[in-house]
Amino acid sequence: MQEFAFRYRGPRGGLAVNLRAETRATEDGIPPHSIQIHGNIWLGLPASGLHWKDAAWLAFGVSLNAPALGELFPEGILVHVSSLECPPAHYRSEAVALAMNGWLHERFALRDSGAGVRYDTAEHGFVFTWGSISHPFADTLPPVPP
Repeated sequence: MQEFAFRYRGPRGGLAVNLRAETRATEDGIPPHSIQIHGNIWLGLPASGLHWKDAAWLAFGVSLNAPALGELFPEGILVHVSSLECPPAHYRSEAVALAMNGWLHERFALRDSGAGVRYDTAEHGFVFTWGSISHPFADTLPPVPP
């Protein structure tokens, strides 16, 4: 298991996520509590379970890097998370995606996904960016005919 600590400090507090995970070949089997991210890229969730928002943002963090992971591991890969800790005083569910993104980039030579966070004083809060994705979890609708 490899650990990753995501930290971001803003003028009015910060964000903190502690993530423990490992990777395995998919030929070793996919645990029943796993999520298919893209093709043969899988996310294994902790057996103890997670809040649905944390599971969704973990999956999104992997999906940001799925094409690059697919190139590195054409036979498939399972990213298995054993634990996720977010201190309540520094919790925002979106930070979980940044922790997963950071964990993947620390372990593999992946191209930048464009994921990040900044504190916007005008908005008095954290602003998350996701590269070319402007609305995570929104389905792209087909164009409406004229």
